[in-house]
Amino acid sequence: MRVVVTGGTGGLGMAVVETFLARGADVHLPIVEAELPAHLPWRGNAKVHAARVSLEDEAQVSAFYAALPDLWASIHLVGGFAMAPIAETTLAAFEQQWRINSVTCFLACREAVKAIRRSGKAGRIVNVSARPVLHAAKSMTAYTASKAAVAAITQSVAAEVLDERILVNAILPSIIDTPANRKAMPTADYASWPTPAQLADTIAFLASEANALTTGTLVPVYGRA
Repeated sequence: MRVVVTGGTGGLGMAVVETFLARGADVHLPIVEAELPAHLPWRGNAKVHAARVSLEDEAQVSAFYAALPDLWASIHLVGGFAMAPIAETTLAAFEQQWRINSVTCFLACREAVKAIRRSGKAGRIVNVSARPVLHAAKSMTAYTASKAAVAAITQSVAAEVLDERILVNAILPSIIDTPANRKAMPTADYASWPTPAQLADTIAFLASEANALTTGTLVPVYGRA
């Protein structure tokens, strides 16, 4: 099983890559770094293949996916977060959220569909939207709009490729229990936050052959958060 994971070096990505490796997958990582960071526990694993790719660059994304044989699944975790009251949100800030969240998802989905089609088999795509898409939060207009686009891309692509047995879904997390988030919110109730490992299990199911029916779905993954 060959899987792409964007954002694989982040807090959630580390767990997702580990989960797919445990299931025997070959994992391909488009990364912004020159090489895999030293702290990654699976760095050096022969089944991990990293390449430097800007996921906002159409030509680079196309070339990355074009080089992949027999792609089964593509998991799109890369993204960013910013918040500010609407009156203080600049167009540049809005466009930055659009590019890091919406554009990267669009390009990865498009090229993943092409790569899966080349295999002549079924496939899976999993995106990451966000809880505020369903439950509005204050001072998150730019972020929420960009993640709403991810949700719309997910459902539209799912309808388009259903007959090709390509299932497309998105998870909607809240705050994830990562070291960076704990540092940013030191007084928060960490026990209520979903962990990267928990989210990775949901993603792995959606991307598996065991998921034979679920597509076009926005999956809440925030529990008590």
